[in-house]
Amino acid sequence: MKGFIHEFKEFAVRGNVIDLAVGVIIGGAFGKIVSSIVSDIIMPPIGVLLGGVNFSDLIIRLTGKTLKDGSKVTTLAEAKEVGAPVIAYGQFLNTVIDFLIISFCIFLLVKGINWIKSREHEKPEPEKTTKECPYCLSEIPAAATRCAHCTSVLDTDPEPQQA
Repeated sequence: MKGFIHEFKEFAVRGNVIDLAVGVIIGGAFGKIVSSIVSDIIMPPIGVLLGGVNFSDLIIRLTGKTLKDGSKVTTLAEAKEVGAPVIAYGQFLNTVIDFLIISFCIFLLVKGINWIKSREHEKPEPEKTTKECPYCLSEIPAAATRCAHCTSVLDTDPEPQQA
């Protein structure tokens, strides 16, 4: 049992799990922001353009249940008040739009990360600081004129060799 608890502790404090938890929390908050943008900013003007429709109140009544005053249920709030079963397709439309906006934002985020990663791979390779001795095939500094391993004079010697 102690081994199981120890293994769980190692798993729970591993960096990836903590990063995932932070991502889920931030994602939940981001979802609420997007839901607010859709229901409070995007959908009202669309509703006005379509003749004053409130998308969150778009419902299909499934029974003839009425309000206390005998009038028909026309909004989602009224349906909830009297417990009338309805299909709330307006809420569904809001949720679909939420999903599309969140998906687009995630797409842009992943596209940005991939662009940054591709820029890292495009960097030119740094100039080599070593070269290979043609005689003993050892790695030596690029500016060397004599091999430190086999003491051969290299062809790139700027000065003539003295005997």
